[in-house]
Amino acid sequence: MKIDINIENKNDKNYSIYINELKKISIDKKIAIITNPKVSGLHLKTLLNNLNSKELYIITIPDGEEHKNMDTIVFILERLHEHKMDRKSLLVAFGGGVVGDMTGFAASIYLRGIDFIQIPTTLLSQVDASVGGKTGVNNKFGKNLTGSFYQPKAVYCETGFLKTLQNREFSAGVAEMVKMALTFDKDFFHWLEEHDLKNEEDLIYAIKKCIQIKADIVSQDEKESGIRAVLNYGHTFAHVIENETNYSKYLHGEAVSIGIVYANLLAMKLGLLGKDEFKRIKNFLINYDLPVSYHIKNYDKFYENFYYDKKSNDEKINFILLNHIGNYKIINNIKKEIVISTLKDGNIA
Repeated sequence: MKIDINIENKNDKNYSIYINELKKISIDKKIAIITNPKVSGLHLKTLLNNLNSKELYIITIPDGEEHKNMDTIVFILERLHEHKMDRKSLLVAFGGGVVGDMTGFAASIYLRGIDFIQIPTTLLSQVDASVGGKTGVNNKFGKNLTGSFYQPKAVYCETGFLKTLQNREFSAGVAEMVKMALTFDKDFFHWLEEHDLKNEEDLIYAIKKCIQIKADIVSQDEKESGIRAVLNYGHTFAHVIENETNYSKYLHGEAVSIGIVYANLLAMKLGLLGKDEFKRIKNFLINYDLPVSYHIKNYDKFYENFYYDKKSNDEKINFILLNHIGNYKIINNIKKEIVISTLKDGNIA
């Protein structure tokens, strides 16, 4: 199964996402696989059985969002220099969203840019993080504030890798899936409510659906100047939560789940979302054991941290909200007191 990304007026950036088509790959160049100890222990042997190259090196980085920083990027770059990787070399991101984001960023700046491919091993990275060319790292001010838009040459999504995911990691991916349904496809959200994603056939269908949605959006808006920003629904709140908790308490998808609830509370206050719709969405998240609340200690500080969000501009905060399920609205003129009131409503310890 193959889904193409055709970025408008940029044929050199077009590529394909393959679902369950990772067979023998032969590449006549130097390859460096970037991975972490957990993924390599579970799946590296499988990958190596399907990969032939001129020379192959493995670079192992620490596991976890807390290591998504410039120190790790420097470590990767130094290993690439030690292995004498050149401009024709290829990087392979083999892991979840953290590995993918950092591998892509390293590829974009090593020798001013070399090729990379994505082989995502988590549900979240298969349906979202590996597709679209967003790369980068976190810093003390917020999430992914240092990075680049740099498209991979291909993405290989193998559902077999998902069989070893812990329930928590699987659910984190579901949060990113439902985000797409809620903002762009009401019927898909209803389908998600009626089906069990632990069923392999249903899971493959849902992965394909999410990739199709994202591929269409990225094709229209590569650098998030318009419609692509909608995919950050729930993320404005989530990024502040992740930063406040030092990227160690919540998986990204878990923070997004909480962010969706806060965004929906705000949408209800503005009359954009009905109470029954709010309950449907919250119940769906709870059914997948996702967190739906967060204790905010300082409302003003939380609010001020919104301004570090990449989607904010001209000192205005862009909130992506549902205008009923399946539709969205971007608003940047919401009064501070309304937002603070929303934070208080959702502040359940």
